Amino acid sequence: MKRRNFIKGFCAASAVAVTMTPSVLLAKDAPKSANQLTLDMAIKAITGGKDVAQSDKVSLTVPEIAENGAVVPVKVHVESPMTDADHVKAIHVLASKNSNSRCADVMLTPLNAKGYFATRVKLGGTQDIVALVEMSDGTFLKASKPVKVTIGGCG
Repeated sequence: MKRRNFIKGFCAASAVAVTMTPSVLLAKDAPKSANQLTLDMAIKAITGGKDVAQSDKVSLTVPEIAENGAVVPVKVHVESPMTDADHVKAIHVLASKNSNSRCADVMLTPLNAKGYFATRVKLGGTQDIVALVEMSDGTFLKASKPVKVTIGGCG
């Protein structure tokens, strides 16, 4: 048998096997991908189930109305001395209605000098932005604000 004939036959047999497999079997009980995390699931994964307190120490700056949901500026500033004993350990930016709620995760050390992070996120529509902050003592603080998206989202 020639190599070309073997490869043609193998490809034809593979195509028949794939088309005959019912798509229902492939989709049945398909687990949610890691990219489809809801806000509550994301917060639970980050905090390990610990309590999260709303805090005035966390300052979240987002526009009230975003003209384009593809590039929404987000700034998070945390009042912290940034010493070895008391510093911001991590800042997480979450979006409440995106299919993947986790937009950004930033780890900090006392060498950063400021508990500050700025980025741009993509929003699929009008929703809340949540800044979740982990402190060095293991506590979690948060701040949230709504953003209305007028273009590039559901509005």
